[in-house]
Amino acid sequence: MTEKFDKGLAIRRKVMGDEFVDRAFANATEFTEDLQQYITEVCWGGIWGRQGLAKRDRSLINLAMLTALNRSQELRGHVRGAINNGVTVEEIKEVMLQTAVYCGAPAAQEGFRIAAEVLEEMNVR
Repeated sequence: MTEKFDKGLAIRRKVMGDEFVDRAFANATEFTEDLQQYITEVCWGGIWGRQGLAKRDRSLINLAMLTALNRSQELRGHVRGAINNGVTVEEIKEVMLQTAVYCGAPAAQEGFRIAAEVLEEMNVR
Protein backbone atom coordinates (compact mmCIF):
# COMPACT_ATOMS: atom_id res chain seq x y z
CA MET A 1 0.00 0.00 0.00
CA THR A 2 1.05 3.60 -0.52
CA GLU A 3 1.29 6.60 1.77
CA LYS A 4 -1.84 8.04 0.11
CA PHE A 5 -3.69 4.78 0.77
CA ASP A 6 -2.75 4.88 4.45
CA LYS A 7 -3.76 8.54 4.69
CA GLY A 8 -6.99 7.81 2.83
CA LEU A 9 -7.81 4.84 5.02
CA ALA A 10 -7.44 6.96 8.17
CA ILE A 11 -9.66 9.72 6.74
CA ARG A 12 -12.21 7.24 5.42
CA ARG A 13 -12.43 5.56 8.84
CA LYS A 14 -12.82 8.89 10.63
CA VAL A 15 -15.56 10.15 8.29
CA MET A 16 -17.47 6.96 7.49
CA GLY A 17 -16.71 4.95 10.62
CA ASP A 18 -14.79 1.72 11.16
CA GLU A 19 -17.85 -0.49 10.68
CA PHE A 20 -18.61 1.01 7.26
CA VAL A 21 -14.99 0.72 6.07
CA ASP A 22 -14.50 -2.77 7.45
CA ARG A 23 -17.70 -3.90 5.70
CA ALA A 24 -16.58 -2.33 2.41
CA PHE A 25 -13.29 -4.24 2.48
CA ALA A 26 -14.86 -7.46 3.80
CA ASN A 27 -17.42 -7.42 0.98
CA ALA A 28 -14.77 -6.79 -1.67
CA THR A 29 -14.18 -9.66 -4.03
CA GLU A 30 -11.23 -10.41 -6.22
CA PHE A 31 -13.15 -8.53 -8.91
CA THR A 32 -13.88 -5.41 -6.76
CA GLU A 33 -10.88 -5.17 -4.41
CA ASP A 34 -8.95 -2.91 -6.79
CA LEU A 35 -11.88 -0.47 -6.72
CA GLN A 36 -11.78 -0.33 -2.90
CA GLN A 37 -8.06 0.41 -3.06
CA TYR A 38 -8.62 3.10 -5.70
CA ILE A 39 -11.43 4.76 -3.72
CA THR A 40 -9.35 4.75 -0.55
CA GLU A 41 -6.18 6.04 -2.20
CA VAL A 42 -7.52 8.52 -4.75
CA CYS A 43 -10.82 9.71 -3.31
CA TRP A 44 -10.03 9.66 0.40
CA GLY A 45 -6.23 10.07 0.37
CA GLY A 46 -5.95 12.26 -2.72
CA ILE A 47 -9.02 14.51 -2.51
CA TRP A 48 -10.41 14.31 1.03
CA GLY A 49 -6.79 14.57 2.26
CA ARG A 50 -6.24 17.96 0.63
CA GLN A 51 -6.12 21.09 2.78
CA GLY A 52 -8.23 23.36 0.53
CA LEU A 53 -11.60 22.59 2.17
CA ALA A 54 -12.61 21.48 5.64
CA LYS A 55 -14.02 17.95 5.93
CA ARG A 56 -17.46 19.31 6.92
CA ASP A 57 -17.52 21.46 3.76
CA ARG A 58 -16.61 18.45 1.64
CA SER A 59 -19.48 16.60 3.31
CA LEU A 60 -21.95 19.37 2.44
CA ILE A 61 -20.79 19.34 -1.17
CA ASN A 62 -21.10 15.56 -1.34
CA LEU A 63 -24.66 15.66 -0.01
CA ALA A 64 -25.65 18.06 -2.79
CA MET A 65 -23.81 16.16 -5.54
CA LEU A 66 -25.09 12.75 -4.52
CA THR A 67 -28.64 14.09 -4.30
CA ALA A 68 -28.30 15.66 -7.76
CA LEU A 69 -26.94 12.42 -9.20
CA ASN A 70 -29.61 10.33 -7.44
CA ARG A 71 -26.99 8.10 -5.82
CA SER A 72 -29.10 6.99 -2.85
CA GLN A 73 -26.74 4.33 -1.49
CA GLU A 74 -23.77 6.70 -1.49
CA LEU A 75 -25.94 9.50 -0.08
CA ARG A 76 -26.90 7.23 2.81
CA GLY A 77 -23.25 6.74 3.75
CA HIS A 78 -22.38 10.40 3.33
CA VAL A 79 -25.25 11.59 5.54
CA ARG A 80 -23.58 9.53 8.29
CA GLY A 81 -20.22 10.97 7.31
CA ALA A 82 -21.59 14.52 7.39
CA ILE A 83 -22.86 14.03 10.95
CA ASN A 84 -19.45 12.57 11.88
CA ASN A 85 -17.85 15.70 10.38
CA GLY A 86 -19.93 18.06 12.52
CA VAL A 87 -22.65 18.95 10.00
CA THR A 88 -25.92 19.67 11.77
CA VAL A 89 -29.36 18.34 10.92
CA GLU A 90 -30.40 21.91 10.06
CA GLU A 91 -27.50 22.20 7.60
CA ILE A 92 -28.43 18.89 5.96
CA LYS A 93 -31.98 20.19 5.62
CA GLU A 94 -30.73 23.40 3.99
CA VAL A 95 -28.61 21.45 1.50
CA MET A 96 -31.62 19.34 0.57
CA LEU A 97 -33.77 22.46 0.11
CA GLN A 98 -31.05 23.97 -2.09
CA THR A 99 -31.08 20.86 -4.25
CA ALA A 100 -34.82 21.28 -4.80
CA VAL A 101 -34.15 24.54 -6.62
CA TYR A 102 -31.14 23.45 -8.66
CA CYS A 103 -31.76 19.73 -9.15
CA GLY A 104 -35.54 19.50 -9.02
CA ALA A 105 -38.11 18.47 -6.46
CA PRO A 106 -37.93 14.72 -7.21
CA ALA A 107 -34.20 14.63 -6.46
CA ALA A 108 -34.70 16.67 -3.30
CA GLN A 109 -37.58 14.47 -2.15
CA GLU A 110 -35.41 11.39 -2.49
CA GLY A 111 -32.54 13.16 -0.72
CA PHE A 112 -34.81 14.19 2.15
CA ARG A 113 -36.17 10.64 2.40
CA ILE A 114 -32.71 9.08 2.56
CA ALA A 115 -31.38 11.70 4.98
CA ALA A 116 -34.42 11.30 7.27
CA GLU A 117 -33.98 7.51 7.36
CA VAL A 118 -30.29 7.76 8.22
CA LEU A 119 -30.81 10.45 10.85
CA GLU A 120 -33.51 8.31 12.45
CA GLU A 121 -31.22 5.25 12.39
CA MET A 122 -28.51 7.36 14.05
CA ASN A 123 -31.05 8.80 16.50
CA VAL A 124 -29.96 12.32 15.52
CA ARG A 125 -32.51 15.12 15.65
